[in-house]
Amino acid sequence: MIPPPQLPYVQRELIARATAAGPRWQSLARMQLSEQEIGMGRHNDHANAGVLRRIIGEYGWPGVPLVGQDGATAAWQIALHADTDTFMQRAAARAMHAATQRGTASIRQWAHLHDRCLLNADLPQHFGTQYLRGADGLQLEPVTDPDTLDTRRAEVGLPPVADALRDLRLRLAAAPRTSDQKNDGTSTASPTESA
Repeated sequence: MIPPPQLPYVQRELIARATAAGPRWQSLARMQLSEQEIGMGRHNDHANAGVLRRIIGEYGWPGVPLVGQDGATAAWQIALHADTDTFMQRAAARAMHAATQRGTASIRQWAHLHDRCLLNADLPQHFGTQYLRGADGLQLEPVTDPDTLDTRRAEVGLPPVADALRDLRLRLAAAPRTSDQKNDGTSTASPTESA
């Protein structure tokens, strides 16, 4: 039997914030938002990042024992979309990495966040999880040492990059997920896609 989360009120707040932002993140991934909606969304993402910053400051990374699997996934989603607060985003990635070492956070989710932080610092990504919509469709954002990319992806439980790109294209072509569908550890929630 899985024990209940130690911080159910934090779990509820994280889930509520990620659930409220989810439809906007999906619309953004599909490029279905106006400039005004994008601006308002950035404001909301910044507010969510502030809440996550406070939670990390008080408790460390909100991993599974603290907030349950759904709460931990919601925290990761909020961190992934904290592009307006890259300092907090990097701090979240460090805290999440430490939690992966303790077995309380997903290494696969952390790989997405790590790549996002690298790109936001104008560096090539390490695990090839981030894509950009270009004139020819989805394109892999710059990556360190492309020849060993699939090996690095396998080390953190990610599928080969070709499979991930195929799945991402299918997800973006499909109807958006409803709030009752589970997140599988990937995100499609910004102009930079994740796979």
